[in-house]
Amino acid sequence: MSIGQVIVRVESKKLEPDNLRSLLNIDECGSVVSFVGLTRGTDDGVSVKRLEFDAWEEKLSDVLREISKLSIRKFKIHSVVIAHRVGIVNPSEPIVCIHVGSKHRDAGFEACSWLITELKSQAPLWKKEVTANGEIWKKGLG
Repeated sequence: MSIGQVIVRVESKKLEPDNLRSLLNIDECGSVVSFVGLTRGTDDGVSVKRLEFDAWEEKLSDVLREISKLSIRKFKIHSVVIAHRVGIVNPSEPIVCIHVGSKHRDAGFEACSWLITELKSQAPLWKKEVTANGEIWKKGLG
């Protein structure tokens, strides 16, 4: 089986999930499964002003590409578009966007869920949460 299409983006500006979705190769697909992670406005009852993401950007792109390729082989899906923000992300703004094109929905859902889990465990990302109570660095996507 040949490796399907993978598109990776690491962006310092606001992610546009619909625009990213339009990049997904859906030839021969019967489903598109998407995940968009947003900055919450509160965390444990405390108002969140913003998140600040720092990344080893060159390595981040490599990690996103490798987990995407692995998901294509593992779940027999067709294509992946995966994007992550760096810098300041305000409440309600997208942090991460994953679109999966697959022949069948079950494989698409499994792959999409697996991708966000792998991203959270492997991606070289650091998150600072700025709240009404101050700032705290958190590991990964939290």
